[in-house]
Amino acid sequence: MAENSSGPAWHKSRYCSNNACVEVATASGAVLVRDSKDPADVQLRFSKADWRAFVTDLRSGTLPPPC
Repeated sequence: MAENSSGPAWHKSRYCSNNACVEVATASGAVLVRDSKDPADVQLRFSKADWRAFVTDLRSGTLPPPC
């Protein structure tokens, strides 16, 4: 995921359905996450280390249940 002159290159989840998607991009050494239905709204920003830990836990099934 590369940043270009017009901003970060956003990528939709491969599990996207009915345009209810999560998009991810990298920018300035961070990982950005947004809702594809409202790309101008809030973007979450994670350090690369935190994102890597999240993805690792997600894949291993060790994430705690949502609140």
